[in-house]
Amino acid sequence: MCPGEYHLNISHIGCETQRLFLNLRRDTTLFLTLDHYSHVLENVTVSGENSNTTQQPVDVINEKLIAENANLDLSNMLGKLTGVSVLRTGTSISRPVVHGLYGNRLLILNNGLPQAGQQWGNDHSPEIDPLVANKITVIKGTSSLEYAGSSLGSVVMVEPERIRKEPHLHGRASYFFETNGLGHGTNIKLQRHTDKIGWKINATLKASGDKRAADYYLNNTGSREANLAVQLEKSFTDDWMGSVYFSSFNTKIGVLRGSHIGNLTDLESALNQDRPFYTEEKFSYEIDAPSQTVNHQLLKLQSKHFISDNQWVEFTYGGQLNRRKEFDVRRQGFADKPALSLLQFSHFISIKHQWESANKLTLKSALQSNSIFNTNNPETDVLPLIPDYFSFENGAFVSLSKTWDHWSGEIGGRYDFITRNVATISSTVPREIIRYEDNFHNYSFLAGLGFSPNETIRFSLNTGYATRNPAINELYSSGLHQGVSGIEQGDVNLQKEKSLKTTLAVDGRIKDKFFFEILGYTQSIKDYIFLNPTGEVALTIRGAFPVFQYEQTNALISGTDISARYEITKKTSISGKYSFIKGLDLTNDQSLIFIPSNNISGTLSHNIPKWGKLNNIEIALNHQYVFEQKNILIEQDFIPAPPGYHLTGFKLGAETMIKNNRLNIYIKGDNIFNVSYRDYLDRQRYFADGMGINIMLGAALRF
Repeated sequence: MCPGEYHLNISHIGCETQRLFLNLRRDTTLFLTLDHYSHVLENVTVSGENSNTTQQPVDVINEKLIAENANLDLSNMLGKLTGVSVLRTGTSISRPVVHGLYGNRLLILNNGLPQAGQQWGNDHSPEIDPLVANKITVIKGTSSLEYAGSSLGSVVMVEPERIRKEPHLHGRASYFFETNGLGHGTNIKLQRHTDKIGWKINATLKASGDKRAADYYLNNTGSREANLAVQLEKSFTDDWMGSVYFSSFNTKIGVLRGSHIGNLTDLESALNQDRPFYTEEKFSYEIDAPSQTVNHQLLKLQSKHFISDNQWVEFTYGGQLNRRKEFDVRRQGFADKPALSLLQFSHFISIKHQWESANKLTLKSALQSNSIFNTNNPETDVLPLIPDYFSFENGAFVSLSKTWDHWSGEIGGRYDFITRNVATISSTVPREIIRYEDNFHNYSFLAGLGFSPNETIRFSLNTGYATRNPAINELYSSGLHQGVSGIEQGDVNLQKEKSLKTTLAVDGRIKDKFFFEILGYTQSIKDYIFLNPTGEVALTIRGAFPVFQYEQTNALISGTDISARYEITKKTSISGKYSFIKGLDLTNDQSLIFIPSNNISGTLSHNIPKWGKLNNIEIALNHQYVFEQKNILIEQDFIPAPPGYHLTGFKLGAETMIKNNRLNIYIKGDNIFNVSYRDYLDRQRYFADGMGINIMLGAALRF
């Protein structure tokens, strides 16, 4: 090759393509390792020496899989991982569930910042566009010491890639269309690195209409989404760099009209009939009440200074603004007024230090502060479900990790002090303002040990203790929660949760043909807070709704995640995943409600390296079975848990070159046999079936 500038694309069947910019000036030798994008083993990426950064179990969704699932939101994308389930409110609202925990117990990091929004609602999807990320990581561990928040172990990290140091304009443009809901969307990503500054822009537009179950339309379940992210990076000196990141997430979501019932008789009928009320055999893109609109803005400023080659300090500021409005079915003249209108400001500051010794000893520490201002806008003419409050949190952590011979280990601890001022309005007449001041001390500790007797197998053992203070909704909810079509009542006497979780994992390979990962976990939670269906229904001026009450118990959650892949030939492989989980209410000697059902899935895939002008052709058939949640007693819920169900899908994808640009095209099918089913973790299973057959076509051009 002659001296000059080259863009290299290195690809192989079953592997994630690597892209490299090479400014060739002299004889050069490169050693490149491609990672299997369908792997089930832990994926750790570091700069410098290759070493494990954590002993805790990790699953990764890479950029290729993110692009091929562009029609999904963050939660449903994560739901494809072993041990991760999805808590849904219909077809357009979802939350991730890791090892049975969700909401405030599951920490979500948006480009390194703790996501600050209205996380308290089961009908509140994370306000994050997954298409901004090059990698989405789930740490299914025992503690999250490095991050502020109320996690009891697991962490979800949405991570945009740093801007590559290439002087030319590069990017990706993609489009998808799906048949169910006639949804379509586009995403474009542009980036360039100059001597002065590196910049990246990411923009997404999505729209869909009424989704359809197997036998009928799910009216008023359309959605709109418009997102933008801007990233700037600059190196001021060889040891000092800074970055600015801004993202704007904006969505409007329709809520199933048949989940809002006008009287007690109709509610009882809706809970027991196969077809929801207000169902018309007519497709529409219109979104009427009930609906939600959400706007989330995030600004991150970061500066990193290398004190020496093995020591650095990092300063981070994050500001977030969240607006949420929920529109109910109201009388004429009130239809345009939201029934819930919340505005939240948050400010996060972190100073982090890391030192690495020559003998592979790493010390991390940080001081962090997070403040949240949450207010109700007085435009609703309705008593607020969530009160106004101000929360201020100060925290610090320290962790120490070490590798030696075939062993690796880490220990650490974290302390947080939270103070919260709350102003509620009494439900009695005359109305009074009732003020509360809450103070909490939270502690977290972690110890982990890893052992690799050889290059083909690895064992890891982790244990962690953490406490979590009750969230604002668990203490002070009072009234109709529109999105989940239920009345929720908090309890001001709730105590902190105390959690002890232990995981034992083994992963390895046999003769480079069989890959496996087995993870067992058990988590004991004292004073576990849960939303209990009381069995009562209430008639209000806004309709008839089931009543839920926040309560506490002692709980034990345990389970096993198993992933495996066998390469039948160099072109054909079969993979499988199994998740078993059980939640026990120890105080009342019964099962916990809202624990995911066990599930098993398998995929048979065949790869063709080249056929004509097409490369890396992939043909895959997948099947999933979700077991019935048989542990729940009839008196624990308003209706019995739904039966188990089978879902079958397929995927056909290929790549081709258009001049010097790579085009990825694919077609996928979900629930291709149009099965009627209801999922136990779908809050709207009380009223309607899940989504029917859906065929998606997509293309992504990288240039």
